[in-house]
Amino acid sequence: MNKTILLTLMIACLAAFKISNTRHITGSVFDNNDKKPIPGASVKVDGTSIGTQTNHNGDYSIDVPEGKDYLTFSSRGYRTKKAGIGKTDTMNAYLDASPANLNEVVAAGYGTARQADQTANVPAVAAGQIQGKAAGVAVYGYGAPRNSSKVRTRGMAAANIADNALFNPAGESYKPLTENSFLSAKDNPLSTFSTDVDAASYSNVRRFINNGQLPPADAVRVEEMINYFKYDLSGPAGNDPVAIHTELSSAPWNAKHRLLRIGLKARTIAVKNLPASNLVFLIDVSGSMNEPNKLPLVKSSLKMLVDQLRAQDQVAIVAYAGNAGLVLPSTPGSSKTAINNAIDNLSAGGSTAGGQGLKLAYHIAKENFKSGGNNRIVMATDGDFNVGPSSDGDMAQLIERERNTKVDLSIMGFGMGNYKDSKMETLADKGNGNYAYIDNITEAGKALVTEFGGTLFTVAKDVKIQVEFNPARVQAYRLVGYEDRMLAKEDFNNDKKDAGDMGSGHTVTAFYEIIPAGIKDDDQDSADPLKYQKTKDAPAAFNSDEMMTIKFRYKQPGSDQSKMSLVTVADKPADFNSTTADFRFASAVAELGMLLHNSSFKQKSNFDQAIRIAKGAKGKDQDGYRSEFVRLAESARSLAGNGQLISEE
Repeated sequence: MNKTILLTLMIACLAAFKISNTRHITGSVFDNNDKKPIPGASVKVDGTSIGTQTNHNGDYSIDVPEGKDYLTFSSRGYRTKKAGIGKTDTMNAYLDASPANLNEVVAAGYGTARQADQTANVPAVAAGQIQGKAAGVAVYGYGAPRNSSKVRTRGMAAANIADNALFNPAGESYKPLTENSFLSAKDNPLSTFSTDVDAASYSNVRRFINNGQLPPADAVRVEEMINYFKYDLSGPAGNDPVAIHTELSSAPWNAKHRLLRIGLKARTIAVKNLPASNLVFLIDVSGSMNEPNKLPLVKSSLKMLVDQLRAQDQVAIVAYAGNAGLVLPSTPGSSKTAINNAIDNLSAGGSTAGGQGLKLAYHIAKENFKSGGNNRIVMATDGDFNVGPSSDGDMAQLIERERNTKVDLSIMGFGMGNYKDSKMETLADKGNGNYAYIDNITEAGKALVTEFGGTLFTVAKDVKIQVEFNPARVQAYRLVGYEDRMLAKEDFNNDKKDAGDMGSGHTVTAFYEIIPAGIKDDDQDSADPLKYQKTKDAPAAFNSDEMMTIKFRYKQPGSDQSKMSLVTVADKPADFNSTTADFRFASAVAELGMLLHNSSFKQKSNFDQAIRIAKGAKGKDQDGYRSEFVRLAESARSLAGNGQLISEE
């Protein structure tokens, strides 16, 4: 008997030794054409479920069990590569581009999708059925089953499907977006808007395209796509929290028009000098979060944020499903094990009492309020609230009541299929916070590690811009994007009017498309002249080369009184090819955004031109995001049914 027990123990020990005998492989994944790193590429141990993704620099690390000799590398838009592991523990991979096969696609509620990409749990819909609006929110179905009746088409253009909506209670919802139109500078000389800019739309659009579908038109917010990227602007001098920059050239989609770029750069504060944080993680653990790209990704993302916290920071955790509860009382940032354990212990199930969760989170944040600190709720959800106050209006009123507590609200959106973008955009706008869509762990790293200060620490409050156009130089103008952030002209001087905040090191870019005075143009709608009022141009306007005056207001974080600065812009446009790389790249992003939205003002915009301009304006691109944009634009062009990939210049 003793020999049998001893033999069993020896076998168990040997088995344990065998399992633990692994190799730690590290390396990077590159595009074989331009040798640029590929972020978010999948790396798997062949024949196992062990896998990882490359970070924003294209790097990965993975543990390979003994007896496994191959790794498989894949990324959307590239051919999958299987490679043998050599004798060294470093292994790089170079992937070849693989244009999508779009000979057969499926109409799936929105956009287009390859037949193999569809889910198997939502009925297919004929193109003619995909229409309708509900309660001011467009709701889009998701997916189509294999082996069901399908609508087949070749390279559907965005206009064919993206403008339509589907009544589907399990669908995604987006606010209907009415574009800014051209306004007469004589009749409407002032244009005023808030700089409250998020980046959620870009990563959400990327998710659609990477899944083989064009995004719904209302999911495309051009200003959020532009402001996803970093731009090389100098920061403010002295104690000013924000600096302003301008650049004027021609519009690539209409050479007769001018394109003005307004760029703001917030002061950068070193992480060690940032004020102490009082954070409340508000985590949706309802049944709808029980998917791999939801709660598991939430946990990994929040742990990345926990790694950035200091001893003077504090974190509490509130979770909600059918009810809301306190999972972890406010805990010092140095107690990372306790915080991470509380995150790990969360599981999904039940209905979604988002209103109760918000109320409890605000209560906990106020109990632990840090005077002069960063008091913020970080909410992670798919936005699918269905218990208690759950309408967009209910949630907005709840947050507006709490806004005076000086507790800000940041939103991180996760998942697909039942994703409620309309609700989360409203929550972030009303809560003096920001809104990010996290589609993978690389995006979590960008939002919560690389851009940690800009995401969570405000350096300028209620930042507003007002532009006065000179009608002697400007016939008409159009603000590109920012439809949800327009303000009345009187709001500019009203310090009680809420506007957008800017975080440490944050940049904001806005474009105005301008029709110069004196040219004949079909893009501006005209009205009959007034009968009872006769307007006269100010004589000084004709003697000035000023095209406009730009004013911007902001408040210091601890102040309720704003300060104002202004700059003037002369009517001296630079040749487009001599503008900065940032100007040209941002214009390419705007052009793609107008195409994906099927904008009424896209004019001569086209995919080839946007791709060519972006390729020539990638600059240093240390994080690889601009190269990723080029690949995304190429995929979008293929999905829209437009020929071959453009060659590298």
